[in-house]
Amino acid sequence: MPSCSLPARGLTIAYDESGRGLPLVLVHAFPQDRGMWQPQLAGLSDSARVIAPDLPGFGESSPAPFTIDSAADIVAEFITTLGIAKAVVAGLSMGGYIAMALARRQAQKLAGLILADTRADPDDATARGNRDKAIALTREKGVAALFETMLPKVLSDLTRSTKPEVVAQVKSIAERQSVEGVTAALAALRDRPDANPALAEIKVPTLVIVSEFDAVTPPLAAANMSVQIPGSKLIHIPDAGHLSNVENPAAFTDAVRKFVKEVGERTA
Repeated sequence: MPSCSLPARGLTIAYDESGRGLPLVLVHAFPQDRGMWQPQLAGLSDSARVIAPDLPGFGESSPAPFTIDSAADIVAEFITTLGIAKAVVAGLSMGGYIAMALARRQAQKLAGLILADTRADPDDATARGNRDKAIALTREKGVAALFETMLPKVLSDLTRSTKPEVVAQVKSIAERQSVEGVTAALAALRDRPDANPALAEIKVPTLVIVSEFDAVTPPLAAANMSVQIPGSKLIHIPDAGHLSNVENPAAFTDAVRKFVKEVGERTA
C-alpha cells in the first residue's frame, strides 16, 4: 500500500494507483474508502494515471476530524505532494462535495472535474437532524448498524436483488470504517456549505454523472448543478442507484474514460 505524508497536517494518506497518463484522482463516497474504486483502477489504467486516496479517518489514512472545505485542501495538498501540477478530480457523493469545494478553493489544481451522484445544496434542518441521529446510532451500535439503514438508499432495488456480490462489497467496505472516522464525516456532511453560488465560477471542463435510480442525489439535483456550470456535460447511468461506479461499473468507467480523453486532448 503506497502512502503519502502531509507532515504539516500530521496526516498520512493511503492510496492506490494504477496506469499512466493524465492524473485522475478519485474521491470516495461516505462511508466507503478507496476500495470502492477498484473497478475504475482496473478499467481506466489504460487511459490515465488513476489515483484513489483514503480520506482522513477512512481506510488506512490517519484519523483526523475534517470539514468539507478542509478535506478539499487536504486533497489539493495530496496532489501537490505527489508532484502533480493539475489533475482531473472525480468525487462521488461526499467525494463530490469535496470536489466542488476544491473547485472553489484550489481551482489551480484542476485540469477537469467530475461530479458523480452528488448535489450542490446543503443539508436542510431535517437532514441535519438526521445526521445527528446517525451520529448517535453509530456511537451506540456501530458502523454496521448505520450502514444497514443506508443500504436501501445507496443501492438500487435492482442491484440489491440481482447483484449480491456488490451488496457484500459495499457492506464490507463500510463495516471496516472506524466509529471515529464515520462520526467525524457525518458532522462534516451536516455542516457543509451551500455549493451553488460558486458553480458558475467553475472554468475547467466538467462532467456531471447521475444514476437512473439515485434516491439520495436524484437526477433533478444533477441537472440543477449542470445547468449552473458553464459548458458542463450531464450523463445518466442506467440500472444503478447512488453508488453508480460499482452498480454499473462498465457505463460509469466508459463515461469517465471518454471525458478524460477529451480533457487530455484539450490540454495537450
